[in-house]
Amino acid sequence: MNEALRAVLVGCGGITGAWFDALKSMPGVSVVGLVDLQIEAAERRQAEYQLTAARVGTDLNEMLRALQPDVVFDCTIPAARVSVVLSALRHGCHVLSEKPLAPSMADGRRLLRAAEKSGRLFAVMQNRRFDGRIRAVRDFLSREEIGGVTTVNSDFYLGPHFGGFREQMRHVLLLDMAIHSFDQARLLSGGDAVAVYCREWNPAGSWYGHGASAVAIFEMSNGIVYTYRGSWSAEGLPTTWECDWRIIGSRGTVTWNGNNEIRAQKTAGEAGFIRPVDDVTVTLPPQAESSGHALCIAEFLHGVRAGKTPETICTDNIKSLAMVFAAIKSAQTGRRVSIKI
Repeated sequence: MNEALRAVLVGCGGITGAWFDALKSMPGVSVVGLVDLQIEAAERRQAEYQLTAARVGTDLNEMLRALQPDVVFDCTIPAARVSVVLSALRHGCHVLSEKPLAPSMADGRRLLRAAEKSGRLFAVMQNRRFDGRIRAVRDFLSREEIGGVTTVNSDFYLGPHFGGFREQMRHVLLLDMAIHSFDQARLLSGGDAVAVYCREWNPAGSWYGHGASAVAIFEMSNGIVYTYRGSWSAEGLPTTWECDWRIIGSRGTVTWNGNNEIRAQKTAGEAGFIRPVDDVTVTLPPQAESSGHALCIAEFLHGVRAGKTPETICTDNIKSLAMVFAAIKSAQTGRRVSIKI
């Protein structure tokens, strides 16, 4: 059996619970170091997940020099992304980071250049695209039982009271959450965004300081139109965190509620004011709700071992990041914005 890959995880905040839950039952990887600016946070995770052999510290560069790990899991806040990823790449480590890839497009391009120069993999945690249910929808669409896809719509309506920095964050919905939906839309549509028009606002009664709601229309590279409607200030009748989806084809429609309800209908005749339709079964795979974090991490680690490109490699994921910043620019200018990497 191949020797386990040695990993250092940096940034031991709340988001890392999903990472550690995935890693604790994952063979072939050993967490040998935990880094956080607050040593207490690293020590709490060390004790909680019984990582007694793992070293804890506050200085990432010192940890990397001492341990020389194979991979770095970057779970820091976006503002720290550039320095953490650059440090890891300089030390010869492969990197899987939390989203977003970078806090700006310029920073994203800088990290892509650094990853290319280093010869190491730099990928991003986009756990929602690994959900078994969205994979089932994607596979159904690929068979063209409802014809070619023309339109993809997603709705995201929740009312989370986070407290803390998010409630004063500018472009909070677009910047902190919408990248998941935009990345899912790329997976389902099979295209990349080429232009967007976006309207952002903060509705009356919002407990956020800025931009808790947005509507965006994306033109995709394959002629599909993708629309996004969302709010983090919408209480009652919530969607799932995975969105509520409607995908329209030339001969039918499929809907997915972001949970276990997938429905599809296709045309069954050529006569009538409203053409007749038949129900179509979309089969969910076993363990459809498997952890997206676990599957994303496992695919990344397989890429490291086998020299293969992970699905969420930085050179692809920057296309999802570009959708976010183009939508923000459109919201600021009130104009349609072309999307370029």
